[in-house]
Amino acid sequence: MSEDILGTAAAWAAEGEQVAIATVVETWGSSPRPAGSMLAITASGRMAGSVSGGCIEGAVADVAKQTMADGKPQLLDFGISDERAWEVGLACGGKLKVFVEKLG
Repeated sequence: MSEDILGTAAAWAAEGEQVAIATVVETWGSSPRPAGSMLAITASGRMAGSVSGGCIEGAVADVAKQTMADGKPQLLDFGISDERAWEVGLACGGKLKVFVEKLG
């Protein structure tokens, strides 16, 4: 079953929510989700989709909230050699880049 992440994000925006979209743009090795995977996040904490099967969603959501506040898109780089990746639980041996942007 495929979720319509952009549709969900648009519906949330229509309800007046601030929304950010995180998209996996590049992967290497054993990454948890393929390129193109998306996560929608609202300022109030609603989430739909996934960029990592759960292991880095919290870190991405934190950056999304910052992006919603200042409007600046960010490119995040997670990998097992990155100390922060271990902190957020990305111990699967892969790497991924996630682009986070404010919707609208």
